[in-house]
Amino acid sequence: MIEFFRDIAESCRLEIPDSHKLPIAIIGAGGIVDGAHLPAYQKAGLQVVGITDVDGAKAQDVAKRHGISRVYANINELLSDPEVQVVDIAVPSVAQPAIFEQIAQAKKHILAQKPMAPTVDQGLKMADLVDSNKIVAAVNQQLRFEEGVAAAHKMVEMGWIGTVTNMSITVNLITPWELWPWARDLERLEVMLHSIHYHDLIRWFLGDPKTIFCAAGRTKGQYPQGETRTISTALYGDGVTSVVHANHVNRGGDNLAEYRIDGDQGSIRGTLGLLYDYPNGRVDTLEVNSLVVPTDGWAPYPVTTRWFPDAFIGTMGSVLGAIATGAPLRSSVRDNVNTLRLVDALYRSMDSGTSVDL
Repeated sequence: MIEFFRDIAESCRLEIPDSHKLPIAIIGAGGIVDGAHLPAYQKAGLQVVGITDVDGAKAQDVAKRHGISRVYANINELLSDPEVQVVDIAVPSVAQPAIFEQIAQAKKHILAQKPMAPTVDQGLKMADLVDSNKIVAAVNQQLRFEEGVAAAHKMVEMGWIGTVTNMSITVNLITPWELWPWARDLERLEVMLHSIHYHDLIRWFLGDPKTIFCAAGRTKGQYPQGETRTISTALYGDGVTSVVHANHVNRGGDNLAEYRIDGDQGSIRGTLGLLYDYPNGRVDTLEVNSLVVPTDGWAPYPVTTRWFPDAFIGTMGSVLGAIATGAPLRSSVRDNVNTLRLVDALYRSMDSGTSVDL
């Protein structure tokens, strides 16, 4: 199978050519920056020239530990630095639209943390700002760059499992929501902050659904206010379906995080190792069973990297590649408006107890 996998592996490469590398500044010094963005950028040899956060002491601490030379007092100071060409926004969605507008009007390129905005209307305005200011801007939907997922997408593109008929993602784990105190009082929680990864991913594979339904639950005494258990189903054309089942209150200690893509000529299955032991994680897995290649049963694909932090090289690399060559973004701001539309529809279904047509 080594020869069969050669083209797949090439499509998943995360290396960023030196000719594409530009100076980056970061807004936000929280855990995701400390534990994923900065380790990924260091691994890729990217230059982070400065950082800022509303908590100046936190920004100073992160800068010191990651060798960042400048800590800006505020966003205006960051934007006045002529060396900065790309800005990585890593703050909660409620704060992003206003910050995004400042950066876009300063004509600097952007990578925005997901979700990029609380509402579809705000997301549309952000997409329009990208166009009017002629900048490159993507959303950090880094699961699209996870090696196993990207390999699965390439296998589907190459017709290895024929026509896709269904995609499912199941996660059953205990999530330490206490790590994100700012999320405690959010009414929209699980889908907006976690399963948005999976719904965005399914959009990448299957496109936008025609009809969706979402049921949600909360557990008595749980730490956050918002939903912590969801089941979401979607219908596409020609009888294609998808399902996302996410439970963050698994007290059995047997964390599970797997996905499966079925076609009329085979199937692909994989695991997201990060969620088996968050935040440490383990290497992800991927297997394919194809009548097209053929594989003679389930054949493992040799995944060597991890969702965190390696896939974060992909999201920033996509922005830098688009700036350098005009290559299309894998997760543009304009495309991600439809992810916000889907999330909004899921909450409308959740609140009404009925299916929603998109």
